[in-house]
Amino acid sequence: MRTLEQWLDAYSKDHQNPTNKKIHHICVPLIMFSLLGLLWAIPTPSFFILVPYLNWSTLFSLLALFFYISLNIKVALIMLINVTIQYFLIIQLEKTPYLIPSCVTIFILAWIGQFIGHKIEGQKPSFLTDLQFLLIGPLWVFQKLF
Repeated sequence: MRTLEQWLDAYSKDHQNPTNKKIHHICVPLIMFSLLGLLWAIPTPSFFILVPYLNWSTLFSLLALFFYISLNIKVALIMLINVTIQYFLIIQLEKTPYLIPSCVTIFILAWIGQFIGHKIEGQKPSFLTDLQFLLIGPLWVFQKLF
């Protein structure tokens, strides 16, 4: 298994262009937020109600957290704080009729931004070689915190 440094180095190799970096620093958190919001909106089995806030989004985040813990506990804590803030916003948005339309729009526009950034960079997105890079992208954006 790769170390945190190896993951970040590999991700950085595909993200050298300053414009692409800026695009990623905007679009990666937006994609993360919109994905968590869309997963939040998926109907759950009735037994999920036994655990507060248990849904497909929190299950996904829990699995991602295990991956982050395997890399570095400090990284996992930073991502837990990040996800908690995003869930607070999702819960607020859920009180309106705009959760799904907002998340779909953000998801599509942010991915368009990502692909424009990679076109500028001249590199294909890292996740096309390894899907785990989808979990590394947020770490790369927030790496200055750790």
